[in-house]
Amino acid sequence: MTTDPLAPGATIGILGGGQLGRMLSVAAARLGYKTCIFEPAADCPASHVANVHFKAPYEDEDALRAFAAAADVITFEFENIPAAALDLLANLTAVRPGRRALRVSQDRLVEKAALADMGLATAPFAAVDDAEDLAEALAEIGPPGILKTRRFGYDGKGQVRVDTPQGATAALDEMAGQPAIYEGFVAFSHEVSVIAARGLTGEVACFDPGENEHEGGILRTTTVPARLSAAQRADAVLIAGRILNALDYVGVMGVELFVTEGALIVNEIAPRVHNSGHWTQAGCAIDQFEQHIRAVAGLPLGDGGRHADVGMENLIGDDIDRLPELLRDPRASLHLYGKAEARPGRKMGHVNRVTGAAG
Repeated sequence: MTTDPLAPGATIGILGGGQLGRMLSVAAARLGYKTCIFEPAADCPASHVANVHFKAPYEDEDALRAFAAAADVITFEFENIPAAALDLLANLTAVRPGRRALRVSQDRLVEKAALADMGLATAPFAAVDDAEDLAEALAEIGPPGILKTRRFGYDGKGQVRVDTPQGATAALDEMAGQPAIYEGFVAFSHEVSVIAARGLTGEVACFDPGENEHEGGILRTTTVPARLSAAQRADAVLIAGRILNALDYVGVMGVELFVTEGALIVNEIAPRVHNSGHWTQAGCAIDQFEQHIRAVAGLPLGDGGRHADVGMENLIGDDIDRLPELLRDPRASLHLYGKAEARPGRKMGHVNRVTGAAG
């Protein structure tokens, strides 16, 4: 694998055309790169700013080959890319992060097992394919817990809380026959996430942990600094670095952690730029999007240092109606995604507010 950096004017291909792809495209342009996106949907957020939009389904092999031919390196903005498409692309052009990280993160059971193999603490878990499996998991781990689909769940989708053994049947019905994982409940005080990056030559740089609050399974706010002791902050960064190195990762990753009395528990990983890292746009000289572009392009990483305390708020659904008020807020830095229709649960944008200088 070559570690030569991409020269200005090179093209970075991005699988996916959502808001993360949009902000990656903007960051790439600031560094002198062009972008092409591969996204089946028309008029997607990234298509408004990328140089080229390959609009085709992931099963269209000719379109995938044309996309690979147009890109000097390929990255992605979401995890649920069909394996066959990734395998085809990886035989034609460098894909960063690599196939391994995506394989691990696409399946919650594989992810939990991989984290455990790294010696990291996770919630207790068990595979569930049928009622017998769930009964065994409840007997071993106990309620309460969460039954989740192993694949394709995000923003609270594909998850059902199980409070009693009597609720198991209804929870399993919600899975609609999909392979699932049962995770025991973790008594945590709050959730934090570390946005971490690893470069082509193995260097690692982490941003400060942010503290997350969710509503209805969707991230509502991230605040830095998070409520962590100095030792916990160091542990969080070390955990993220350990995961990056174990996966031989290249790019930015989000690592979500539960803060408990005894330890930091790894909740999940996201092999991409992450919603909880949007605060870096207002709090750091180099934000998570530029950091990712630097990593996949083979450039030196920024140090991730923070110059400000920041609160990030997602604008979800009808929150977009607050736009006039937000535009008048002298502290608000707006990032709108260009989505035409506001729907319940749909992320329309976010706002960053600087709350003070970093301590």
